Formats: sequence, C-alpha cells, structure tokens
Amino acid sequence: MEGAAGSQTVTVAGAIYGRLRSDIVSLKRPPGESLQRRPLAKAFGVSITPVHEALLRLGNEGLVETLPGNGSVVARIPVEALPTAIAIRRTLEQATVRCAAECATPAGLRRLQRNLDAQRQAAWAGNHADFYQADEEFHALIADIAGHPGFWDVARKAKVQVDRCRHLALPALGNAGRVLAEHEAIVAAIAASDPDQAARALAGHFTGIEAGVREIVALFPDYFEPADAQPH
Repeated sequence: MEGAAGSQTVTVAGAIYGRLRSDIVSLKRPPGESLQRRPLAKAFGVSITPVHEALLRLGNEGLVETLPGNGSVVARIPVEALPTAIAIRRTLEQATVRCAAECATPAGLRRLQRNLDAQRQAAWAGNHADFYQADEEFHALIADIAGHPGFWDVARKAKVQVDRCRHLALPALGNAGRVLAEHEAIVAAIAASDPDQAARALAGHFTGIEAGVREIVALFPDYFEPADAQPH
C-alpha cells in the first residue's frame, strides 16, 4: 500500500484517514475503542508512519483522543460542540432552501422526488445505512439546486459530531419515518416556489434533529463527553 515516494505516503495516509473517519462517524468504531498504531499498520499493510499521520488528522477533528504513552482511542462525542454544529448547519441550509424554492427547475424537482423515493425504500426496508446516505444526498441536492453546492461542503465539515449522533439515532429511535415526512414537507414547499414555507419546513426539521440529539445523549451517556468535562 505504501511506496517510497513522499507523495505516495501522503496518499496512503489519506486513504487510512478516510477509512478510519468513515468507521468512526458510522459508529463501526465506537467511542472508547482502542486505535493502536502497530495493529492498525499491520491491518492496512503499511508502516506506522501513515497511520500516525492519519490519527493526528483525526485528532485535529476531535474524532480521536491521544492518551499518555502514545496510545489512541476513538474520542467520545463532545456534547458542548453539538449546538454550535447544528446552528452552523441550520444557518447555511436556511439560505440554500430559500434559494432552491426560488429557482428550482422541473428537472431539479424530479431529482428531489427520486431522492425521496430512495429514502422511502430505505426506510421501509429498515436499511439505516442507505437511509443515512440518501439523507445526505438530499441536503446536498438542495444546495446544488440553489446554486450553492459549496454551502453543503462547509456544513458537512461542521456537523461531523452530529453525524455520529444520527448514526445512533436511526436504529435506536426508529425515526426514519419522521425524517422522511420532514423532507417531504421541504420538497413540497420548494415545488410550490414558497421560500418562507420552505424555511419553516426546514426549521421544523431542525427541531426534530435537536430533539433526536437530546434523546441519544440520554440513551447513550457513555458515548458522550459531558459539557462540564470539556477543557476550557
């Protein structure tokens, strides 16, 4: 997997980072799981160097915690960071949903309806991974229709800790049906070319997200770093 060239080492570290990040966000690697460099290097078929670089990058995102003695574990989800992450996403998406309602084309609306169909199929099948992916694509699609795809890129980076909550919430709370109904209301407002109603529908969606996060924190306290335990 790793070659002699420095650029290849960077590529390898990036690949390991991407794989570990996906596993952490999806809870395949839950908070507290050990991330020892040598076993990881052996599993990926590389030297320790790219693993070390990947763990440093994940640490900068708050997904990995380095312990004394050079060990690392998957970090717990910081409760204190969640409200700000949700607020950033809400602000960005309020702008995109209004623009989408003002400028959505018939082709754009068909894309939204196809995405809702994918969400329905995943919800009916109880396929949480597919529903999560369709949910992500739904919000990215609204930003694209609005002409501001970069807004979703910013939101995605800000909401990584919230995403970990969402991966817990889908199976634990069984809330795919509620989320789908909220998405349908957003699309209906966009189709009606009603920016104010689209913004209200999105606000209702975020009320649901916030409620789900509170429930998950209460249900899985060991997965979270309490606000009063955060360093100041």
